[in-house]
Amino acid sequence: MLTNTGFSEYPSFLVLLAICISMALTIILLPFWIKILKVRQIGQQIRADGPERHQVKQGTPTMGGVIILIAVLVTVVVVGQYDKSSNMTALILVTIVLLLTGAMGFIDDISKIVMERSLGLRPNAKMICLTLISVSFCLAAVNLVGIEPTVTIPFLPPINLGVLTTSIPLGSGGSFDIPWLYLVFIFLLMAGMSNAVNLIDGLDGLAGGTVMIVMLVMTAIAYRTDQLNLALIAASVAGACVGFLWFNAPTASIFMGDTGSLALGAAFAALAVLTKTEVVSIVVGGIFVIEALSVIIQVLYFKATHKRVFLMAPLHHHFEQKGWSESKVVIRFWIITALLAAMGFGLFFSQSL
Repeated sequence: MLTNTGFSEYPSFLVLLAICISMALTIILLPFWIKILKVRQIGQQIRADGPERHQVKQGTPTMGGVIILIAVLVTVVVVGQYDKSSNMTALILVTIVLLLTGAMGFIDDISKIVMERSLGLRPNAKMICLTLISVSFCLAAVNLVGIEPTVTIPFLPPINLGVLTTSIPLGSGGSFDIPWLYLVFIFLLMAGMSNAVNLIDGLDGLAGGTVMIVMLVMTAIAYRTDQLNLALIAASVAGACVGFLWFNAPTASIFMGDTGSLALGAAFAALAVLTKTEVVSIVVGGIFVIEALSVIIQVLYFKATHKRVFLMAPLHHHFEQKGWSESKVVIRFWIITALLAAMGFGLFFSQSL
């Protein structure tokens, strides 16, 4: 909507504007959403096997991710660039991924409330949905945006994952390509990041703060590669997370729920693919990878030895069990996220010189 205004001549201002609009919308809308959830008695279901101190959070309003998604969507509509020179298709793809995974998370949150249990959708159902979303996204990225089915590793030659590609001829003389190895890679990246952000969403302010930091770095990466629309949506997510933290800081008035965490993780993966920073994103979002690995290690080691590596998984609960306060865990994880994100941006910057 701002494409034909003077603002479009100042891309850095548009990025800042995206952060501010998204943050303001989240701060304005969340109090009304919290009131609605309280009236409807829609609250978080706490794991029975989780830390005992978390039981007091039972019933806290959840699904704050709904407002995050609304704020991002409205901001993108307002500041997004829709002229011929902009990469509008990439912006639409990330937005669709955000909304589809958000819808899946919304169904998951609703099922928890209706069934009054913390598990929500069954893992198989989630995997089917994530598979459909990631495969559709990958095919669209390759065939509509022109993303190469390669994986760029800093300081090393790109790995070609398009060696096993099925090309279906189209009437116009073009073809529809299905890069099978790249499809698998994108599924692993998107499903992994989506579930990893979902796992880290276990303490007040933890998911919101870490995603905010990571998305600010993705904003810088997209801006550096002259992909303004991708920078704008990443900035919108970062701004929405800032606004959300106003209400999610300890003691939280609302949780983002799977509606937010699954969507934000998937959007992060989509941005990584479209900016060709798939490997760099694993460093930038290293805290999510660490959290996911802690669960995998815990499960595999327990099955093999019937003993635990960590006092509790994911990793943030391990430190809680060691006696760290919730705020101490959150702030230290923020610091670690910032360090990893800076390291990832450094890798990206060095290879882009």
